[in-house]
Amino acid sequence: MKAIWNNTIIAESDATVVVENDHYFPHESVKQEYVMPSIAHTTCLWKGKASYYNLEVDGKQNIGGAWYYPKVSENAEAIKNHVAFWGGVQIEP
Repeated sequence: MKAIWNNTIIAESDATVVVENDHYFPHESVKQEYVMPSIAHTTCLWKGKASYYNLEVDGKQNIGGAWYYPKVSENAEAIKNHVAFWGGVQIEP
């Protein structure tokens, strides 16, 4: 699977985990040159507290375009050390 934004592959992996129709990519498959930490956080009742990344490609930014769970709940162990995308990021095979 590939996560594509602004015509650039942000992440690529054969080992994504699908939860609630979102592909979670292993953290090491995310190209770090395109992600920057965000101060944003949200909470999912069954996964835990989410942190976000802003994406930047060719001078364009996608604020909060990726999220992950630094500490997942016991129910969400499958997405530990994984990152998911939204906000216009295309997920393709």
